[in-house]
Amino acid sequence: MAQQNNNTPNKKKPTLDLIADKPANKRAKKGGQASRAGHHKKHINQQKREALDIFAEEGKKKTSQVVKKANEVEAVEADTASDSKVVSLKPPIVVGDLAEKIGLKPFQLMADLIKLEVFVNPTQAIEPDIAAVICDKYGFKFEREKRQKGTGVTKKEASVKEPKKVVEQDQGKLELRSPIIAFMGHVDHGKTTMLDYYRKSRITVGEAGGITQGIGAYKVEHEGKPVTFLDTPGHAIFSGMRKRGAAITDIVVLVVAADDGIMPQTKEAIKHAKEADKTIIVAINKCDSQGADPMRVMGQLMENDITPVDFGGDVECVQVSALKGDGMEDLLGLLALQAEVLELQANPKANARAFVIEAEIKEGRGPTSTVIVEDGTLKQGMPFICGPYAGKIKGMVNDKGERIKEALPGSPVEVLGFNELPNVGDDLVEMKNDREAKKLSDERLGADRVNRLSTPQKMRLEDLMTMAYEGGDKPTLKIILKTDVQGSVQAITGAIEDIETSKVDVKFVTAAAGAITETDVVMAASGDDAVIIGFNTKVDAKAARAAKKEGVQIKLYSIVYELIDQVRDAMEGMLEPEVRETVIGKATVRMVFKVHKGKAAGSYVDEGKVKRTAHARVLRGGIPVFDGKMSTLRRFQEEVDEIKFGTECGIRLGSFDDYEENDVIECYILENIDQKL
Repeated sequence: MAQQNNNTPNKKKPTLDLIADKPANKRAKKGGQASRAGHHKKHINQQKREALDIFAEEGKKKTSQVVKKANEVEAVEADTASDSKVVSLKPPIVVGDLAEKIGLKPFQLMADLIKLEVFVNPTQAIEPDIAAVICDKYGFKFEREKRQKGTGVTKKEASVKEPKKVVEQDQGKLELRSPIIAFMGHVDHGKTTMLDYYRKSRITVGEAGGITQGIGAYKVEHEGKPVTFLDTPGHAIFSGMRKRGAAITDIVVLVVAADDGIMPQTKEAIKHAKEADKTIIVAINKCDSQGADPMRVMGQLMENDITPVDFGGDVECVQVSALKGDGMEDLLGLLALQAEVLELQANPKANARAFVIEAEIKEGRGPTSTVIVEDGTLKQGMPFICGPYAGKIKGMVNDKGERIKEALPGSPVEVLGFNELPNVGDDLVEMKNDREAKKLSDERLGADRVNRLSTPQKMRLEDLMTMAYEGGDKPTLKIILKTDVQGSVQAITGAIEDIETSKVDVKFVTAAAGAITETDVVMAASGDDAVIIGFNTKVDAKAARAAKKEGVQIKLYSIVYELIDQVRDAMEGMLEPEVRETVIGKATVRMVFKVHKGKAAGSYVDEGKVKRTAHARVLRGGIPVFDGKMSTLRRFQEEVDEIKFGTECGIRLGSFDDYEENDVIECYILENIDQKL
């Protein structure tokens, strides 16, 4: 049973046996493969772990970089947030621009400015310190951007250098130039007549009133060498022109009339010449006239710190007669000798530079300018900068009216090619090309605008109230001034503004060189109620017709002192006559009696006389109780016009009936007295 049990096959055993009974080599082979597979799997797992470790490490690095980048971004954002609280503006600080930077409306900013007693509109500028206060109020920091000095632009924007006046050191490049000689002195002392002699011309014939009213520049030849003469006006209002003449000249010829002596404008000419440190030579003119006394003139010169050579000084004095020509050649020879002593030199090949002595607008030519060449050579087609304006020389005309293509140092010449009318006293400087000239012009114009706007007009409430109360009571003479040249504009406006008065204001609607045009008439008629004044200029045909139609007054003058005198008269004519009261007599009331129409005062004339047509007032204890016209004046029963001192009379004043004894009836007249400035 036991055996049977042992031999009884187990159904599960064959399976196990089959596995166990496999050949050994097969098992060995199978085991080797399993071993290699396990080793390979282990290697792969190790590579995976290494790869995971590398990936994890790279991930850490990338995470660190991301975090670092995030921190940088946060820092930048923080800086940006900080920068957004900074308001940076270039001067001028315009109210509208500042409001935009802060994020406000201009009127909101203006309300804050009013609290600071600053009254401006959105287009006006304010001081940087005021802008800083406003910014601080709204949590901003104000920074003022700096501009490069002299250009009106920031340093990054600057690209064109300002032309500089260079002194040539290489003596080999310097050449002798013609001397520039200015005739200066009092009006009507013969300056232009002397120049007539040298030019063999008749300049004074064409001048209104026989006086020079602008700077003239002329060239003459002496022994084959050119000499440039300047003729300056002698009238008091042309002080600026004389100053410019002294500034550009090498030698000043002080012209003094022997029969008139040193006058106010002579003293002023001496002052200008000394301030400019110029050589002075005195020409005592009109020595042939009756009453001429050259020795008296020399004595007056010494009183003004001019010591003649004859008196042991160093100033040459020449006695001449411009009309007869006496001594004129001696004077010219002395001038030529003095020019040689000065050894006046210039470099004709240097960068050209010229001095503007006069400017005007000419029909068919546009803006032109008379210049004296200081250095270099002006040439046709040359680009230039003159003050804030660029241009290109389209043509040049000499003092004889001839077209020329070149102008050497010391030469006077009229230049055509300005885009705008230049200012007298400006320098005309050669530029490399049109582009640089235009760019520098834009920069200078920008700088001019900055200068105009950078000084805000502050007005306090008290000033506004004063204007409101007094503005309507003060008459204003409005003038549109047109002259022949720019220098006359400056001289005449200055002279009119110098008229001392607090009773009348003068306002120049416009003041410019050129002819009177229809635009000027329209401007005068369109609410300005201005008078048009022309000096040495003409009226366009259209302007004349428009003036007649609109009723606009045009006054033309050729002599400057007549213009100034009539402007003064016009200012006085605008003043209301002053009413002046003059007491002509007094009467004392001695009795009050009734008449059929009321009461009358029986009076006795104590002083002067009483007139029926005069005004009268009743004084009681020195206090007026009635003031009016006299209605009745009688002597007994007769109506009379006048009662004299020491006479009794009956007086009735209008409807007044409240007379009392001892009242005083004061009789007076009212006179209209013309006011003076």
